[in-house]
Order: sequence, then C-alpha cells, then structure tokens
Amino acid sequence: MADSLRELRPKTPETEKITINLGYVDLGQVDLMVQEGFYSNRTDFIRTAIRNQLERHADVVRQSTARKSLDLGLRNYTREDLEAARRAGEMLQINVLGLATIAQDVTPELARATIVSVSVLGALHATAAVKAALADRTS
Repeated sequence: MADSLRELRPKTPETEKITINLGYVDLGQVDLMVQEGFYSNRTDFIRTAIRNQLERHADVVRQSTARKSLDLGLRNYTREDLEAARRAGEMLQINVLGLATIAQDVTPELARATIVSVSVLGALHATAAVKAALADRTS
C-alpha cells in the first residue's frame, strides 16, 4: 500500500534558515534572557526581535510594497502559467516579497522565453538550471 502512495506536490518549507553573527556580549545577554525565562531559546528571542522590528516598520513595508508593485507572500509560477504567457506573447516580471517558486517541471528554455526579470526579496525556489538560465535577469 505504501508503495502506491506518491506525493502530488512537494511541501514548500515555511521558513528559510539564516545565520547571524553576534558579539559575545550581545549573545550573553540573549542567553541571560533565555535563562531568566523570557524566551524559550535563542531562536525564540531572535524571531521575536525580528517580528517586533517588522511591526514597528509595517507602514514603510506596506508603502514600499505598493510602490514597487510587489506580490506579498507566496507566489507560485507553474509550467502552465508560463506556457499561457508564451501563447499570449507576454513576458512576466516576477516581483515578490516573500517566497517565489518556479515549478520543478519548468525548463530553462521556457523560463527564458517567458520571464523578463526576477526580483525577490525573500527566497526564490527553482531548479538550479532555471536559476542559471535567469541569472542575467535576476536582481
């Protein structure tokens, strides 16, 4: 039975791992806050700090998102989307704040034929071949 099951669509990760460097004093203060029970661990502290800063600057983010015509959140481009654009003679400008995904079955040739520019603030998930094909169109 398990052999007959297959995943129809791979699950997209909801987070992206980042690495930061902190000075020893800052790191010690974070550890003290964790030890005192304000946060469950270092990651909890860092996520909370980032969310607080994003909330503090939410108006600026909203205004910039509108001004730059960015899609906010998750944006998935399927092979069908790109083929429809090619049939219509359209070139896509991908502008995303969040996660942009170009489907695994999109060929580098199709991507080059239909995508004029890629600007992603966040993460772009695509095959290595598609990313390479769009490298000169990515900012």
